[in-house]
Amino acid sequence: MDAAVATRPLDWLADFPAIPEGWAYLDSAATAQKPVPVIEAITRAYGVSYATVHRGVYQRSAEMTLAFEASRRRAAEFINAAAPEEIVFVRGATEGINLVAQSWGKANLKPGDRILLSTLEHHSNIVPWQMTGAEIDVVPLTDDHRIDLDAMAAMIRPEHKLVALAHVSNVLGSVLDAKRAADIAHSVGAKLLLDGCQAVPRMPVDVRDLDCDFYVFSGHKLYGPTGIGVLWARHEILDAMPPWQGGGAMIDKVTFARTTYAPPPARFEAGTPHVVGVLGLHAAIDYVEGIGLDAIAAHEAALVNEARDALRGINSVRLFGPEDSAGIVSFAVEGVHPHDIGTILDESQVAIRAGHHCAQPLMDALGVDATARASFGVYNGRRDIAALVRGIERVTRIFG
Repeated sequence: MDAAVATRPLDWLADFPAIPEGWAYLDSAATAQKPVPVIEAITRAYGVSYATVHRGVYQRSAEMTLAFEASRRRAAEFINAAAPEEIVFVRGATEGINLVAQSWGKANLKPGDRILLSTLEHHSNIVPWQMTGAEIDVVPLTDDHRIDLDAMAAMIRPEHKLVALAHVSNVLGSVLDAKRAADIAHSVGAKLLLDGCQAVPRMPVDVRDLDCDFYVFSGHKLYGPTGIGVLWARHEILDAMPPWQGGGAMIDKVTFARTTYAPPPARFEAGTPHVVGVLGLHAAIDYVEGIGLDAIAAHEAALVNEARDALRGINSVRLFGPEDSAGIVSFAVEGVHPHDIGTILDESQVAIRAGHHCAQPLMDALGVDATARASFGVYNGRRDIAALVRGIERVTRIFG
């Protein structure tokens, strides 16, 4: 590992007060820790400048509305959306996918239509599509645990109206060739939705360059608050979609006889929004771009390489995912349940995820009930890999 890469995260670690000295937090794929600028933005919003948005005529409400909409512009810039109006604030990626399924799906899916998913999808990119009633086909994985786009090209047909894929797998860390996936989807007139939860914290994302039609991500995996996320879609697609929830803020005019709806994105943001979460998301975007997403990607790639090499040296460890996985290393220890691995590591102050990671179909495909998963963030360094390896060695001693 380059020496500069090894030492730089020590400065970043100081930004994260919830990580005490000696604790190796390796569960960023589940949720990332929060840096001081994000915490301060949330505290300031609640403690100094709090007010509702889009409603009050008093100065503080007007100022908060300006800050709220500035955050929308910031999110649009972050993923290179064509306009801020293409950004819909949601509670997270799960809500964003459900919004598309219930709104776009309700308006566009007819009997006989099909949806194409992949074996490695998170449950939140499976269940909402099942709830539409459309038939689902599943793209298999390659031998090195990537979505098999050759198989996808062979499978897709005009009955497929939507393809929904993870940009980066939350279990395997495998990165999708999203531009090729878009070409395949569009070849039959299908729309492409990308689940970007694991992509936006660790690599630059340009939705126009990717040529996708929908993109979703959650703030809390991006070092931001929980309860806030983004759905992006092309303006012409959003404009044709009906609202999926009714209430305040999403209307043009209401009478007991008839209601007309506001244009996007307001049409999809019923009720009082998570104002403080939106401002916290703005701070999180500023934070990661202040470091540089290319720098984050290089940092995590170095950590993944070192972790895989170290774990490969333990005979009873089985690794999953490709060698160039993005910030995530999933593994199993022969004869030891991942929950036991997680418990023993916790005793050594190493926090990992153990379980099916909301990806039970993938576990079936891998032939396991669960895996252990170490996932990295900007605050991690070699010391954390060393702690992980010591913990795994202790696991093997305990279980023989």
